[in-house]
Amino acid sequence: MSFDVEHNYPGKLFTVEGIDGSGKSTQIALLYQWLKNEGYGVFFSSWNSSPLVKSTTRRGKLKQILTPTTFSLVHATDFADRIEREIIPPLKAGAVVLADRYIYTAFARDNARGINKEWVRKLYSFAVRPDVTFYFKVPLDVAIERITSTRAEIKFYEAGMDLGLSLDIVESFKLFQGKILDEYEKMIPEFGLTVVDATLPINAQQKKVREIILKNIKDVKKFPKPIDYYNQFTGIRG
Repeated sequence: MSFDVEHNYPGKLFTVEGIDGSGKSTQIALLYQWLKNEGYGVFFSSWNSSPLVKSTTRRGKLKQILTPTTFSLVHATDFADRIEREIIPPLKAGAVVLADRYIYTAFARDNARGINKEWVRKLYSFAVRPDVTFYFKVPLDVAIERITSTRAEIKFYEAGMDLGLSLDIVESFKLFQGKILDEYEKMIPEFGLTVVDATLPINAQQKKVREIILKNIKDVKKFPKPIDYYNQFTGIRG
């Protein structure tokens, strides 16, 4: 199955994308809790979290030996492992899967690092297409302010220091994130990303996301909540 073809699993896959500082992780965390409270079976998967390559990635980053190509291949390996273990099985079971970053992160970051566009897309051609991908759009200066005001430090690869954009890590971060932002903008029409104004209040963003989610999960079955027999017979309500 290719990412440009709709999956035919009974479950639903929703993904969030955006540059660092877009607030997407906050939104997907709120969405996860809301869906659980509504009684849906919900599974979560995050970028660069596979135990298969996590230690290797960490060592490579610490020693700063990852080239753009090896960086791309490591993340593709991470994604392949997670889609096999964390994404496809729950989709087959009829659950809702939420992914904090998906293949579009690779497209944006790898292309910003100078990797061939078609090569990267072919590398991820095994991925299933999400039912909805939310792109949290935020101006670069707003995202930079959010990151620099809440982070003690900016990481080497996060700032694109491996590209030699600038000797100043903050300036390099701005330049690299700007390149990534440009790539995301190109993908909005190409992949039909659902744009959310990430400068709006958190609750306003969440309301829009939930409205779209509800339209897409009409056929998804809720999981019955377990009966608390102890409280039922004692009259206690937890």
